Amino acid sequence: MKTNRSLIRRGTAVAAAATAALVLAACGSSDDSSAGRDGHASKSPSASAAQGQHNAADVAFAQGMIPHHRQAVEMADLAPTRAESADVKKLADEIKKAQDPEIKTLSGWLTSWGEQVPAEGAMDHSMHGGGGMMTAEEMDKLKNSSGKAFDTAFMEMMIKHHEGAVAMSKTEKTDGSFPDAKTMADAIITSQTAEITRMNDLLGKS
Repeated sequence: MKTNRSLIRRGTAVAAAATAALVLAACGSSDDSSAGRDGHASKSPSASAAQGQHNAADVAFAQGMIPHHRQAVEMADLAPTRAESADVKKLADEIKKAQDPEIKTLSGWLTSWGEQVPAEGAMDHSMHGGGGMMTAEEMDKLKNSSGKAFDTAFMEMMIKHHEGAVAMSKTEKTDGSFPDAKTMADAIITSQTAEITRMNDLLGKS
C-alpha cells in the first residue's frame, strides 16, 4: 500500500510539474506577444516625439514673430523713397532681405504643426505697442516723414523693434524645444544685435 501511495504521490507531482510547465509556456508566449505589442508601442512615442518636437513656446514664437517681422518689412519698404542716408537705405534693404524669408519659414512651421498663421495685416493685440512693435500713430509719423527726419525716426523705431525681437528670441531659446526655431532665434539675436549697434553708431554721427 505504501508503494502504491508513493507511486500516486509521484504521479501527482509529475502531473503538477507538467501543468506548471504548460502554464509557464503559456505565460511565456503571452509575454512574447505582449513584448511584440510593446515593441510597436515603443515606436509610437518616438513617432509622436518626431511630430511633437515643438511646444507651446515655439508656437508663440512663430505666431508673435510673423507680425513683428511684417511690420519691420513695412518700415523698411518706406526707406527707398523717404530716407536720405545711403546707410539707412542699405540697412533697410538688408532687414527686408533677412526677414521676408523668415516670415515664410515661420508660416511653414505653423502650417505643418496645424496651428493658425497670423493673417496679413493682423496684429497681435497683446503685442500692439509692446514687444518693440510700433503703434499706428508711430507708423503714421514714420510714413509722413522724409530726409534726415525719416532717417532718425526709422533708426530709433527700428532699434526699439529689434530689441523686442531679441527679447522674444531669447525667450524662445530658453523655453522652446523645436531645434530649427531655436536656431532661428539664435540668428535673430546675433544679426539684430549687430544692426542695433550699427544704428546707434549712425545716430551718433547724425
